[in-house]
Amino acid sequence: MRKDILERRHKRLLDKRADLEKKIDASESAEEVRSINAQIKDLNADIADVADEIKAIEEEEKRSAEPLTPPANAQLRNGEIRGAFKTGEVDEKRDNENPLSTLEYRQAFMKYVQKGTPIEMRAGAAISTEETGAAIPLTIMNEVINTVRKRYGNLYSRVLHLNVKGGIEYPIGALQATFKWINESTVSPRQKTAPLGKVSFSAHPCELRIAQTFVSQIEVLDAFEVRLAEVIAIAWLQAMDYAIVNGTGNGMPLGILNDPRVASMGQSVTMTAAEINNWTAWRKKLFAKMPLGYRDGEFIFNLATVDSYLETMADANNNPVFRQATGLEVDSGDARNPRGRFFGREIALVEPDILPDFDTASSGDVIGIYWQPKEYAINENFGFSLFRYFDHETNEWVDKAIAVTDGKALNPTGYILIKKA
Repeated sequence: MRKDILERRHKRLLDKRADLEKKIDASESAEEVRSINAQIKDLNADIADVADEIKAIEEEEKRSAEPLTPPANAQLRNGEIRGAFKTGEVDEKRDNENPLSTLEYRQAFMKYVQKGTPIEMRAGAAISTEETGAAIPLTIMNEVINTVRKRYGNLYSRVLHLNVKGGIEYPIGALQATFKWINESTVSPRQKTAPLGKVSFSAHPCELRIAQTFVSQIEVLDAFEVRLAEVIAIAWLQAMDYAIVNGTGNGMPLGILNDPRVASMGQSVTMTAAEINNWTAWRKKLFAKMPLGYRDGEFIFNLATVDSYLETMADANNNPVFRQATGLEVDSGDARNPRGRFFGREIALVEPDILPDFDTASSGDVIGIYWQPKEYAINENFGFSLFRYFDHETNEWVDKAIAVTDGKALNPTGYILIKKA
């Protein structure tokens, strides 16, 4: 079922790419060709991802089709064979396979989530309890990662992702050197890195709660895994996008707006309603003061600010000039991943809980950010564990996924905060 869906999607993507390639052949506009090539690049990434998923399913089907001979000490429980795989006749391929990716574990995990049935594997040992929870199968986590990478997280998808040990300080350096004139009797002195300080990552737990009424209705394994992965990914990314900008650093990542280093070392510009609606003000107040090394950054805006002020730029005769003057192009119709370009820089569009729009913001509030996304780092691993408990307030079972992560700016000088006057 899931394979059929993916194959249909793969064909649609290939057809869409073919249509775009035809448009390139027919186009006489260099700007249009560049835009279409950018779309084709994104499509190629999606096509490759879908092809990888289809291949993974085919390999899984091949493994499932292989006959499984129970070991000599296997036991029959409730009409099902439960084997003790540690002794006796061992299936070498099965023994080497990651237990979290086996069909047996995936099916057992589904029953655990839906009914609280303890997971029994290998020698009949129950590995799911109220204290330890159950590790989420690799198939679901791979789907979470694919969903994260391809569809959601307008800020999260842009930042640097690390997997380093927490509690250790890591130096941050920027190589700064000057050219030295020499003669036959002198040599240029060695120049050292100018340090920007050190950064360390903590281990902040985060959780997602899923009501039992949702998962109990899905009986097909593939549909259960895909839907659960989607729910986890969306909730995870909503939390991470918020934390990247507004995180307090207390039990969660430290966001850009609450980082004292950004406040003291970064820059800010203040704009009135007239200035934010005027393309020359952007040139004079922002870009004219921007160091060359930071001109390849990106913007973060609330969509309402873009709609109300950037897309309403006009000349003295009220003729629109926003596109000609600023190169503004915004795809606000893509609800999953709205984005655009402003003065040749990418825009990440966010909800009001992340950044307020200009009209609702108070004086001094940050209504936009110019940043270098790779100079903000998220330290993580996708090792979610699932715990199950009964909520006596709502009288329903709840499944709680827990992960550990942290995040903060690496180089605090790479940010310009755009504030309302």
